[in-house]
Amino acid sequence: MPVNKGDIFTWKRTFTEKEIRRFGELTGDMGQHHTKKDENGRVMVHGLLTASIGTKIGGDLHYIAREMTSRFLRPVFSGDTITCELLVTDVIPKEGFSLVTVTSVYTNQNGKEVLSASSEGIIRDK
Repeated sequence: MPVNKGDIFTWKRTFTEKEIRRFGELTGDMGQHHTKKDENGRVMVHGLLTASIGTKIGGDLHYIAREMTSRFLRPVFSGDTITCELLVTDVIPKEGFSLVTVTSVYTNQNGKEVLSASSEGIIRDK
């Protein structure tokens, strides 16, 4: 799929306790904040699990990341629905691929920004 500067892609998902537990088991990050419920009956989602919403978009675009930067602004909890809006900020054609730069903003169901990110990578020509 060709991408152009200014293209915007979105994806949203709601995190479950089961997914958070499975991610913790897979990564070994079993910190209490990911395993014990808070006063509202929720567990905190791992930051990298939250950031994985953007990787779904990247996969759809056949984007291969070379560099990624994330800024975690607010906690995300089980039951939260997070939307990632990814903006293509630059596309530089090269021989056999394009160098692509993107920025992403992640917001919760209340419209609060929880994560901002940027990445540089490539998309190979077909």
